[in-house]
Amino acid sequence: MENKHIAGEKNLILIGFMGVGKTTIGEETARKLGRPFIDIDKEIEVAFGMPITQIFKEHGEKAFRSKEKELIKYYIEENGKILSMGGGAFLREDIRQLCLNTSTVIFLDTSWEVWEKRMHTLIDTRPILQKLSVPEIKDLFYERKEIYSSHHLRVDTDKLTPPQTADYIIEVLKLQ
Repeated sequence: MENKHIAGEKNLILIGFMGVGKTTIGEETARKLGRPFIDIDKEIEVAFGMPITQIFKEHGEKAFRSKEKELIKYYIEENGKILSMGGGAFLREDIRQLCLNTSTVIFLDTSWEVWEKRMHTLIDTRPILQKLSVPEIKDLFYERKEIYSSHHLRVDTDKLTPPQTADYIIEVLKLQ
């Protein structure tokens, strides 16, 4: 099957709260479309040669965010990719506007109830969560949801598997 891409083969950028499935859904969407997949968090880990939790401990969040911005700018220069951005990247106005102006931004949304069931599997690998209580995490979840409201497409992932979510994105954007 031959895949067609939207005009100019715009990049697709997946945003959403940590643990919503951006990487899994991004990989699946890229596979189905025959496009390269870039996970910005993984690229940051490669650049520093260590996991994100260690980057935060040894270099701090400022160094992490600086590398994140550098890599996002680099990867969106050329079209035709699927990118997954960490939950905090889109909070920055300059990154948000750059993404919205150059790419198709897809907000992978989930309910608090569904996300809360995943929380125990995420705490150890998400430095931001390690310092927060459950009520503080819930507040963060809803604060970020407001920021993610700037997007081109919202996908409610609560009742969809990653392959179903990828199919939905492809169908709605008419990418095949």
